[in-house]
Amino acid sequence: MRKNRIRRMCLSGIFASLVFVVTAYLHIPTYNGYVHVGDGFIFLAACLLPMPYAVFVGATGAMLADVLTGFAIWAPGSMVIKALVAMLFSCKGTKILSLRNLLMLIPAAVISIAGYYFYEVIITGSFTASLAGIPGSAMQAATSSLVFIAAGLTMDKFHTKQTLLGGYQL
Repeated sequence: MRKNRIRRMCLSGIFASLVFVVTAYLHIPTYNGYVHVGDGFIFLAACLLPMPYAVFVGATGAMLADVLTGFAIWAPGSMVIKALVAMLFSCKGTKILSLRNLLMLIPAAVISIAGYYFYEVIITGSFTASLAGIPGSAMQAATSSLVFIAAGLTMDKFHTKQTLLGGYQL
């Protein structure tokens, strides 16, 4: 039991760091922030780790990226939105790309796009000005989904989930 908990904590730290690096350093600037593929790695973490750990990965990785790249105003929204998105995916089963996890890409995109829209409304006080952020959020959701699918296919092909977990169910 203790070995599993330590393994989960280590994987959570690795994935939170990966989300931070991919989000902070591999992004495209937009008028109100940036578009990145870090969400794809949040989805992967949520398919490998139980929910509390996946929520930690999403919230922490996204928050650190926002705070350490000069977009600290977005950090509270990112923490909540990415935690909610991570809760959608399941680590049960032997494959990352199960039908359930693939279908969860749709509500993940909706939560992310709507979440950032309403958070921007809170920040700016304008429903119309915040509409300008929707295309960037949609592009981010689409590219993150593609990264998740490509990485998930590769990881499933090489049975990475079973190898990474070492026969343990996390």
